[in-house]
Amino acid sequence: FGSYSPYLTSTMKSVMRELAQLQKETMDGINLKIDEENLGAIDADIIGPENTAFEGGVFHIRLVLDGDYPDSPPKGWFLTKIFHPNVSNKGEICVNTLKKDWHRECGLKHVLMVIRCLLIEPNPESALNMDAGHLLLEDFDEFCKRAKLFTQLYAMKDNVKENITGTDSDAQRPHSPKSGNAVLSERTDNTCPVTSPKKKVEKKKTLKRL
Repeated sequence: FGSYSPYLTSTMKSVMRELAQLQKETMDGINLKIDEENLGAIDADIIGPENTAFEGGVFHIRLVLDGDYPDSPPKGWFLTKIFHPNVSNKGEICVNTLKKDWHRECGLKHVLMVIRCLLIEPNPESALNMDAGHLLLEDFDEFCKRAKLFTQLYAMKDNVKENITGTDSDAQRPHSPKSGNAVLSERTDNTCPVTSPKKKVEKKKTLKRL
């Protein structure tokens, strides 16, 4: 954990065990980046899922761990700009797994998978980006158009380095604690069950239960 924060030995061991296991596994659409000099900030690239408005994009995210992890959840941030109801303009991620539904058995792998699922099944019921949430509910085609534009401008491989937000101090400091549902994908994903947009507007989203 370097000199960033006085992490407890138990926390360090827990994170190291998880990362060692993750390095042995392959997570669909997720490329983990580990800085052994600073295990308090876990970076990853999420590949935009096929048949979604985010297809073709590479989205850089960061999980910031507190000293009492895994008793408290990590904080999640998109460092790549994205037009999404559950991601604020500053990059903060809103998903229940990182808040009220957290328990110490969740682990980093589950968190990363849930964040990727948000690109397939956004949840306007807990929107941080109100414009994106409104469009998702009221004008799905316009939402997809706007999300695709952001993907092209900020998340395409040739533009990733130039367009990482890097403006929010909390996301930059590894020791700190710190926008009816529609489906963006037509394919079946075992970790993110999908149904038609109309049905999802009328019931709670699958991610609400994660």
